[in-house]
Amino acid sequence: MSADLPRRLVAEALGTAMLVAAVIGSGIMADRLTHDVALALLCNTLPTGAILVVLITILGPISGAHFNPAVTLVFGLRHQIARDMALTYVAAQLAGGILGTLVAHAMFDMPLVSLSTTVRSGSGLWIAEAVATFGLVFTILAGLRFRADAIPWLVGLYIVAAYWFTASTSFANPAVAVARALSNTFAGIRPLDVPAFVAAQLAGALVAMKLAGWLLAEPQALAKVEPAE
Repeated sequence: MSADLPRRLVAEALGTAMLVAAVIGSGIMADRLTHDVALALLCNTLPTGAILVVLITILGPISGAHFNPAVTLVFGLRHQIARDMALTYVAAQLAGGILGTLVAHAMFDMPLVSLSTTVRSGSGLWIAEAVATFGLVFTILAGLRFRADAIPWLVGLYIVAAYWFTASTSFANPAVAVARALSNTFAGIRPLDVPAFVAAQLAGALVAMKLAGWLLAEPQALAKVEPAE
């Protein structure tokens, strides 16, 4: 990446904003079009996966397309992004996520901020968020190791799948969790439930980092044995 820091931060904020707008906007649209919860979830799932493919493809060359504090944390711990830059990335992601919520509400003529009342709490959901974020981070790290060109599709398809196999519908992103707390819609989460979600997400990301560090490591070169004299 050759872009300077301001461009990287704008890319991170813009990408997170568009991601959140897609998540919340598609949730609002689905809720207005159908009372079938399964169909509404499908209508929420497909735009989210699709926008991730687009955003990672077009903004990845600028900022790396993290759009997720858990991903930035892992890259920071792996020394692939400087600590100061990582902190500014997270700030940009949080700001972008909140902006995405405001834009989504504005598009549908709703109050710009409406705190969610949707309860998302309990051990099952926390485990689901840890699993969802583990899978996301591991997918990214494995993609970087073996098929970097396929990461947009790998991430988009993983999120589509994780919407359906996790009990929490795969938030897998602290910035998205914070942003969704400001939306009393189909995609919302009660603010009180956000800290536990974030803790589970970060735990899942760290486990993925540790496992990937071992499983995806470059093979050690065989030691040369000097012939005996």
